[in-house]
Amino acid sequence: MTIDDVKKIAVIGAGNMGHQIALLCAIHGYETTCTDVKPEILARAEAFADKYLPGRVEKEKLTQAQAEVARARLRFTPSLEEAVQGADYVIEAVLEVLALKRKIFADLDRLVPKHAILASNSSAIVSSKFADVTQRPDKVLNLHFFNPALVMKLVEVVQGPHVSDETARVSMELCQRLDKVSVHVKKEVEGFLLNRIFAAITREALWMLEMGVASFEDIDKAQMYGAGHPMGTFRLMDLTGIDLHYTMCMEKFRASGDPADLPAPSVVERYLQGRYGQKVGKGWYDYGEDK
Repeated sequence: MTIDDVKKIAVIGAGNMGHQIALLCAIHGYETTCTDVKPEILARAEAFADKYLPGRVEKEKLTQAQAEVARARLRFTPSLEEAVQGADYVIEAVLEVLALKRKIFADLDRLVPKHAILASNSSAIVSSKFADVTQRPDKVLNLHFFNPALVMKLVEVVQGPHVSDETARVSMELCQRLDKVSVHVKKEVEGFLLNRIFAAITREALWMLEMGVASFEDIDKAQMYGAGHPMGTFRLMDLTGIDLHYTMCMEKFRASGDPADLPAPSVVERYLQGRYGQKVGKGWYDYGEDK
């Protein structure tokens, strides 16, 4: 299989990452279908596409014709079977729960053509933990986009021990055609490249907050104005979702049994209050009416 064989892409999950990945693929010339089990999430994803593309025309980033063609390439459907029919490349972008991913990849293996590559956008769960539920483990890998996927240039292509060189090569080339900068992660390690570094920073930032060393606002300021980060740990967590951080910590704890892997008390507090971050208007920061 070569990159030229990839004509149709299916994205599983229409949440924060999924709908942006789907739109990105459509803008760059791929017939793309996006699916989700929740109708309200699918509706929001379609509404986002209908607003985003005209906005790019207004900003002169796309011509009217380019926007119309991209929109025509993009379809939304609640049916997984319909979404993956004839797909050459599938990108899963659902919750960071291993049992859910294993079920989805088993279904995908049954539904998609035998030549298709099955990629996971997971930022925490390595593909060797679910590749075994398929009959094509050599075609199952992590393809990790960063939030927001339409803006962030980096994509991590993670080649576990079961992944063929061909699968890794096609995935790297797909990133290039999506106008992304890809990095080849040659071994499966927890957190891959960037999130492994971020995890260490996040642990320290949360420890300092819990110990009363500084407020979360001042910790963010230190990272931004001292280290040159575009945003601090807590603003970034608001962007990606406190609920996502909580879920990832709980999944790690379930696997390790180590209490050190549990989410910090301040994270649990916000999770239980439904303060998930920017998407709901409140997280560490209060976003008011501007979500």
